This record gives sequence, C-alpha cells and structure tokens, in this order.
Amino acid sequence: MAAYYVTTPIYYVNDAPHIGHAYTTTAGDVLTRWRRQRGDDVLFLTGVDEHGTKVQRAAEAGGVSPQEWVDRLVRDSWRPVLETIDAANDDFIRTTEPRHTERVQRFWEVVRDNGYVYEADYEGPYCVGCEEFKLPGDLQLPEDGGEPLCPVHGRPVEMVKEKNWFFQLSEFTDALIAHYEANPQAVEPASAYNEVMAFLRGGLVDISMSRSSVAWGISLPWDERQVIYVWFDALLNYATAVGYGASQGTPDAELFAQAWPADVHLVGKDILRFHAVYWPAMLLAAGLPLPRKVFAHGWLLVGGEKMSKTRLTGIAPEHITDHFGSDAFRYYFMRAIQFGQDGSFSWEDMSARYTAELANGLGNLASRATAMVQRYRDGSLPASGPATEAEQTLIDLLAEVAPRADAAMGALDFSGGIAEVRRFIDAVNLYVTEQEPWVLAKDEALAERLDTVLATVCEALRAIAVLYNPVMPKAMGQLWEQLGAEPALGPIAGQRVGEVARWGQLPTGVAVTKGAALFPRLEEPAE
Repeated sequence: MAAYYVTTPIYYVNDAPHIGHAYTTTAGDVLTRWRRQRGDDVLFLTGVDEHGTKVQRAAEAGGVSPQEWVDRLVRDSWRPVLETIDAANDDFIRTTEPRHTERVQRFWEVVRDNGYVYEADYEGPYCVGCEEFKLPGDLQLPEDGGEPLCPVHGRPVEMVKEKNWFFQLSEFTDALIAHYEANPQAVEPASAYNEVMAFLRGGLVDISMSRSSVAWGISLPWDERQVIYVWFDALLNYATAVGYGASQGTPDAELFAQAWPADVHLVGKDILRFHAVYWPAMLLAAGLPLPRKVFAHGWLLVGGEKMSKTRLTGIAPEHITDHFGSDAFRYYFMRAIQFGQDGSFSWEDMSARYTAELANGLGNLASRATAMVQRYRDGSLPASGPATEAEQTLIDLLAEVAPRADAAMGALDFSGGIAEVRRFIDAVNLYVTEQEPWVLAKDEALAERLDTVLATVCEALRAIAVLYNPVMPKAMGQLWEQLGAEPALGPIAGQRVGEVARWGQLPTGVAVTKGAALFPRLEEPAE
C-alpha cells in the first residue's frame, strides 16, 4: 500500500523553535491525523537542518563544537516542542545522521555522473541568515546608499568569492515550466504558483552546490576540500528519510518505493523557491519523480512583523500552551488564520476565541449534555424516540457538514474545515436551547421526548468528537471517554470521517459521565 507522505520544512537549528515553526508542524499533524481517519496509510516526517554557516558561527560564539551545539538544541528544544504541540510524527530526521549524510553523497554522485555538476569560480552576495546565494534583484538597496540588505532579515549580505562546484540549474528551466503548466496543483496557493512561474520564466542560472569556506557540512565525495551547500544537503532529507539510496531489496528501499514521491511538502513562503525550483530541478537531474504538491503558507505576524528570533518577535510555543493548553494552540492557529495567507497572532484574540468557541461553545455543550444524562437518566444513554423535524434538521446538517469539512481539510483549508464543524456545533447548541430538556425533565409525560433530546445531543457530540479529533486530540479523547463511546465503537483515532454522518452509532445504554471541563476557565497570566 502506497503511503500518503507529508513533510514539514527541515527546520534550521541555530536557535530554539518559535511558534512559527510549531505552526507548520501543527498543520502537518492535523493533515496527517485527518488522512488517517480517512483510512489512509500516512507517513509524517519532520526534522532539523544542522549544517551551514549560521550553526558554525553560533557554536563558535557559544564556545562549543557545532555537533555539541546542535545535539543540545535538538535534545532540549526541538524534540520537546513536538510533545508540546502533540505532534504524531512518524520520523524525525537530523542532517548529521549517517543515514542522511551517506545518501546525500550518493545522490550528488548520481547527479555528477549524469553531467549536471561542474567546477567554477563564484563571486557574489550571500545571506548567512537565509543560507542563500542571492541574486542582485533579490536585495534591498537602502535609500541612504548603504550596503545591500537581505529583504528577509534586514541585514547586509556578505560578498563571497570561492572556487566551488556548480549545479546546472539552468538546464531545467523549460522542464519545470512544462511540469507546472501541466500540474498547476503542484504549487499552492495560487499566489505561490504565480511567483514560481514568474521566477522560472525569467530564466534560471546555475548555482553553486558546494562551499569551500565552510567547514561544517557534508563533504563532497569527489572533493574533500568542499562541503555540500547547506540547502542542497538539507532538501534531500525528504528522500533520504524514506530510504533513497538504500540497497535494493532492503526494507528502506521498499519504503522509498511506497512513499516517494512525497504528497505534500509544507513550507513557509520565504523558502518557496528552494522547494519549488531548486529541489525539483535536483530530482530531475537525478532521474527521480517530483513531489505532488508544495504548499507555501504565509507568515505569522506579531506587531506587523514576521515571527523571527532575529527581530525579537519569536514566541516559544510553551508560553502559549502552558496557559491555553495544546489543544487550544492547535485549534487557534488552524482556525484563526487562513492557511496560505499571512496571519497575525495576539494573546487577546486567542483568549476571546478560546472563551467563545471552545469553553462557552463546545465545552459548555458537552458539559450540559453529559450532566443531564447523569442527572435525569443515571448516566445511561436513553433510547431515542421518533425523530421530529428538529432532530432531522441536525441529521441532515451533519450529512452536509461532514463531506464539506473533509473536502476542506483535504485541500489544506483548515480554517474552512473547522468552520463547517463549528456550524454544526452552533446548530446543536441552538437545538438544546429550543428543546429545553431541563423543562421536559419536570413532566413525566414528556419522558420519551426527553430521551430523544438527550440521545440526539450525545449522538451529535459523537460526530463532533470524531471531526475535531485531528485538531484537538486530547480534548476529543476526553469527550469520547465521557460519552462512553470506546467500549462500543473503538478508539476515537480509528473512527472514519467517511462514516461519521451515519446517524445512531452511539448505542443505547452506554455509560455517560460528566468529567472535567474540556476547556477549563483560564486564569489571568501573571504580569
């Protein structure tokens, strides 16, 4: 069975992660969990890029070796953040691992044997922050006539003069244009596609694929004096992690046959060119299939500036999860920002959404429903009587909402998918308000009607738990337990999105319990 293969960017480890990094990983994780609940065999990869000038200089400034520097950051910061946001990744690759370094060297030997590598002199601007050779048109020229600046970092670039090995990027201009014209879905959203096509139509120039002035990297197998340019090492993680270059007949070789090409590369828009131009050109040079999709999301902005350690706008994910919890973190960033566009984060907006949509919306609905089953029916889910128009409205709405949410999530429109589920939650809350089960409970003659209302709300919560599980796995697992669903239906992660709208799955008589609040009231953070 072919795997549905999802990757995050290969994150650079010169410093600790901020919420911009966690944002991308959360998106990959939500997509992974959703596809698994569709029944897909999903492989989710994340990892870190540990080579290059930035790491070398940061280690020197810290008085340790580059390997000690990256080992400490990965151990203390990068791996823990995956637990902080509840990422269910299958693999975590480091570019210093032997499985990566050996396969990178093998890849470039293939490209060289295919005739796409040559030796030449390089002279031009280089941004250490981006680890990128810049073209003159990429730079900002200050009005005061000062040094040219990198537009991403706002810092002067360095002029580099080296004798390097070059990759014949220019050979792939026409092939990439033809590929993207035939497969416009291969770069999304549309703004990213247009940017890539404009860059390609401007013509590609050959680029240095090695560095002679950097010691921290993977050495060229045919020239020990040079290390592979950090991006041309790091990009290969997507292939090396799933077994590229493994001996035929081995498990790794079988994995590569199942997983490659990748289905979705999730990247920030600032590294779009590397993933949608350089990376596919490298693959063409090696005779490998191209990824099915590169999706470039927007920036997270704080005070109007891109999230960045350089500009002191970086916020550690745990600063948010310690207050709101990991589920609310995941919900907020997938709900409040249209994936593919820039979005602003503010503590006040997150607090407002948490209170209105989670605590007062879904949380209150779950609390009321489970409490009423306990109070009025001793915690045993009653059998539903005949459905009236009010129940049928919810049944019909769920049948509409579930496939729409599935389509949105599959298209990486996370906020659209969540909005569909919220539409159903709002309808269920309105149903409870209109049916007034607390009034029905006062009249024994209305006992069957009360049974129907309680069964209807709990059945609706079953569906909501399944649909929201990829977004908020902890809280929805808690709700699943409160509904008594697992003994009868199995684990929540095993529930299928395609079956969620089939009404009446929660059996009569299951034990419903009112547990702790799914989204507890927030304490004001200390000043």
